[in-house]
Amino acid sequence: MIEIENLTKNYGTTTALKNLNLVIPEGQIFGFLGHNGAGKSTTIKCLTSIIEATSGDIFVDGLSLATNRLSIKKRIGYVPDTPDIFLQLSANEYWNLIASAFELSEQEKNQQVANLTKLFDIEGKENQTIESFSHGMRQKVIVIGALLSNPDIWILDEPLQGLDPQASYDLKSLMKAHAAQGKTVIFSTHALEVAQQLCDQLAILKAGELIYTGTVDALLESADDASLESVYLKMAGRQDKQISEGAANEQPTN
Repeated sequence: MIEIENLTKNYGTTTALKNLNLVIPEGQIFGFLGHNGAGKSTTIKCLTSIIEATSGDIFVDGLSLATNRLSIKKRIGYVPDTPDIFLQLSANEYWNLIASAFELSEQEKNQQVANLTKLFDIEGKENQTIESFSHGMRQKVIVIGALLSNPDIWILDEPLQGLDPQASYDLKSLMKAHAAQGKTVIFSTHALEVAQQLCDQLAILKAGELIYTGTVDALLESADDASLESVYLKMAGRQDKQISEGAANEQPTN
C-alpha cells in the first residue's frame, strides 16, 4: 500500500501540488486524471524519486520514501511521460543499463527481453538506436525497460501514448494481470475511455489539488451519468456558461 501524506511541491512561487493526501491500495489499477499542469506528473515524479517534495511524505508498505529511497526505488518500474531518453543507446544497451541498475542476472534479463520483445513485436530491432525509432517504437523500448525487473509497483505516466492498437491492448492486459496478482499499477492518462475501462480507483487533480478520489463506479453513480468524460469535464473542465459566453463574444461583425 502507498500512502501519500500532505504532499506539496513548489517551484519558486508556483505551487504545483498542494497538500495531497491519498491511499493507493495493492491489487488495483489506480489512475490519475487531470488537465495539463494539474499535478499528475509532479505526483508521479515524487513517487519515483525524480524530484523531492517541498513538504509531506510518501510511505510504501509503512516505509518512508524519504529514508528508504533506494530500497523502494528497486520495487518500482517507471515509464516517463516521454520516451525521448537515452537516444544514442541501442535498445539492448538501454535494457542492459536497466538490468544492471536492478541487479538482474544475465539469465533473468535475457529471458525477460525475449518474452517482452516478442510480445511487443520488436524482435530483431534490439541493436538499433532508440533515436532511429518512431515515437511508438521508442515507447515500446521504455515500457520493456520498466517491466524488465518484474517490479511490484508499476508507475506509468501516459504509457499508451503512441502505441499501436495491438501493443496498447497487450500493455492493458499486462496491467490487469499485474493488479490481479495483488501488485500495484499507477498510471496517468488523458484518455478518459481508457481510464473508465481500466481503473479500479481514480484521483482527479485540478490546479495541484485533489478534487476526487474513489472508484469509477462511485463517481458515475454520484453524478447519475454514464460517461466518465462528461463527469470529469463538469468537475475539472470549463463550465458551459464560460464556453457560451466565449462563443457569444466571438460573433462576427459586418
